[in-house]
Amino acid sequence: MAGNHQHSESGTAIFFVWVALMNLWVYPALLMWTFIGILIFPFLFSVGLIFLRQPADRLMRWFVWVYGRGWLLLMSPFVRFRREKMERVRVDRPCVFVVNHFSFFDTYCMALLPQYDIVFAVRSWPFRLFWYSAFMRLARYLDVEGSSWEETLSNSRSVFAGGGTVLFFPEGHRSRTGEIQRFYSGGFKVAIDAGVDLIPLCIDGTDQLLPPGRKLFRPGTVTLRAMEPIATDDYRDKNGHILLRKEVKEQMTAELAAMREGRGK
Repeated sequence: MAGNHQHSESGTAIFFVWVALMNLWVYPALLMWTFIGILIFPFLFSVGLIFLRQPADRLMRWFVWVYGRGWLLLMSPFVRFRREKMERVRVDRPCVFVVNHFSFFDTYCMALLPQYDIVFAVRSWPFRLFWYSAFMRLARYLDVEGSSWEETLSNSRSVFAGGGTVLFFPEGHRSRTGEIQRFYSGGFKVAIDAGVDLIPLCIDGTDQLLPPGRKLFRPGTVTLRAMEPIATDDYRDKNGHILLRKEVKEQMTAELAAMREGRGK
């Protein structure tokens, strides 16, 4: 018994040392990565416009994806990132992604996707962060809280016409329970009205990495899994978005439970 107790205390001490090392590395590294990115962005963006001849908003979304990949790389000594069933994501076909929301870090984990041309549909508050606002507007991210439904749908259609994808967090905010919360209809209505597939994404582990209300990162495993694409043609009746929303929430809840059962296997 005494040996087991000492072993437990030793394991706890090692864990807290690992947490301390993680945060001593991660916060300065992420700040430096962000600072370097902002510093060199004007030059790289200008070069990209001239030589790649891509639309400015699409090029900006590529930079956001690369920036997110940098975040994941800096976290990788302490976090194992897993991508599952990504063959279900068709980079050549516009769609709507919906993903559960546990952490501020969820947005950066979207860099695990093979698709970079993604417009995030978010609430108004991120647009008030001065160090991100200009980049978000340049990428044509959608302020679903500060826009009318007609504007959101029109802007989404414009993204689809250019070959891009729109991503919604249907809960509208981070879950504080570690479980999927109530869904809003916006993303489901956009997919149906625009006639594009909807692909649910399940993310697990960010509720342990950095949940709401905590400032210190913890080591762990983060998994992003793509679910089967859903054709939206059969949901075009008056209350189709409600049915689609309900079905997707049930599927994602079951998928998340299965992912958690498989942790560590």
